[in-house]
Amino acid sequence: MNDRQPRIRVINPNSNDVVTQGLDAALAPLRFTNGPEIVCSTLAEGPFGIETQADVDSAVMPLLRLVEADNASDAFVIACYSDPGLHACREGTSRPVFGIAECGVLTALTRADRFGVIAIGQRSIARHMRYLRQMGLTDRFAGERPLDMSVAESASGDNTLDRMVEVGRRLRDSDGAGAVVMGCAGMARHRLALEQALGVPVIDPTLAAVAMAIGTVQLARV
Repeated sequence: MNDRQPRIRVINPNSNDVVTQGLDAALAPLRFTNGPEIVCSTLAEGPFGIETQADVDSAVMPLLRLVEADNASDAFVIACYSDPGLHACREGTSRPVFGIAECGVLTALTRADRFGVIAIGQRSIARHMRYLRQMGLTDRFAGERPLDMSVAESASGDNTLDRMVEVGRRLRDSDGAGAVVMGCAGMARHRLALEQALGVPVIDPTLAAVAMAIGTVQLARV
């Protein structure tokens, strides 16, 4: 058995430290004695918010350089719902790399027959739909509705939760979603309150990805 404490590095690909702080706080339930160390980092070279395809593309190379240079971490989580640089980073390291969109959707499929997604903005939806088509999951996709907010607003806005509840109810009642995925890492602090308000499973994709990473690195210690 390998007794070295493994390390999971969770990377916020935008340069907004408030988002990173929210992620770090939301991950508290996954930290436990003798478990993997979970370290949250902000990509300083990233855009302030990842809201367009251009934002996604601009984060790829800085992410890749960060992953390639990190020899201390046993797994990486890319904490942006567009999974920027996921495949490039997987090519750049032999260690596992998890994208939160991929992990969040796969987790939702274990909780309900059909899932819906809360997006930050309308222009994110086409990008997310392309990804779902690539994953072959559109048959179990109920729909996606936007908050019409920025990443920064979703992380620290005063009325974010109220808006998320409103959109979540539409996904549940009008679209038939049996589970709801939060489509931005900046929404992390609202998961429990949103789940209580909706009465259906609400998936924080970052928690889902880190949970998968924990299982992977723990089993590697046996």
